[in-house]
This record gives sequence, C-alpha cells and structure tokens, in this order.
Amino acid sequence: MAQIVDQFAKQCSSILKAEPGPAGRQKACDLLKQMLVNKAFVDATIAEAKSDHHLLYEDPELKFCIFAETRTGQATGAPHDHGPSWAIYGQAVGSTEMSEWELLEPAAGDNPGKVRRQKRYTMTPGSAYVYNEGVLHSPSRTDSTRLIRFEGVNLETLKRQRPKYQIVE
Repeated sequence: MAQIVDQFAKQCSSILKAEPGPAGRQKACDLLKQMLVNKAFVDATIAEAKSDHHLLYEDPELKFCIFAETRTGQATGAPHDHGPSWAIYGQAVGSTEMSEWELLEPAAGDNPGKVRRQKRYTMTPGSAYVYNEGVLHSPSRTDSTRLIRFEGVNLETLKRQRPKYQIVE
C-alpha cells in the first residue's frame, strides 16, 4: 500500500519541479482530486495514518510534505493562513465546510486583525483546494473527517506567528 502513496508523491514532485508556483500547485491539486476517488489510494493513506496529523511523505529536494489527517468530532477552526507556505486540502472521508476570508485590517501587537468572509463551500470526498501563501481560510465540521493535506514546507519545523482575527459581517 505504501507504494501507491510513493508513486503519487513522486508524480507531485515532478509536477512541482516543472511548475513551482500556483499553476503547478493547481496541477498537484487536480491530481489529488483524481486520487481521492481511488479507493486503494484512500485506504492506503488512511491506513498509514498513525496520528491525527501523520506525515506520509516529505520531498527531499522541494521540501513539500503530504499528511494524512484524521479529525474526530465537531470543530470550527479560526481564520488562518500557513505563514510563508501554501497548502492543499483534499477531502477523503466526511465533509468540511471551508470559508475563505478577506483581510480588512492586519493584526497589530495584542490587537486582533479584522476579516470578512469572502466565500463558503463544502468539501466532500474527492474535492481539493489550493490555499496559496497568505490566503486566509477556516474549516468547520460537524462530524469526524479524513483529509490529505499538503504543505509547501513542514510547518512543524518553522516558528511562525499565528495572529488572531475578529470576524466582521
């Protein structure tokens, strides 16, 4: 089963080497959408998940990472971005309501920034979205989910600020 994950990761690496910017990320996202409807791929990635945020692959050259994520129960995340990185979220099991936010005012010191919702959509099995650097987004779920998530770099290795945002309607 690990072989299918390795093949997928190598395909993504080839895509991102050829086109390292947003266009390449969208192509990797499109490939992920195809893989998310492949039962063998979903079974392999989920079976390998040994934690709620399990590293499946880290590219030795480009440094992007692929994680299998298992989220249990209901939860709503705060608006956030991935600092200096981009991310791709792909829904494998369950559904996630995603919101994307317009930054109205950046956070300053102890004062939260201000954001307004730009769009809201539901991710279902087989859907995937790219969040380029600086794109504020937030997930919400009513039940357990499983995702495949890319990060442009392993964010666990970076020290980064996580500003708070006030939602303005």
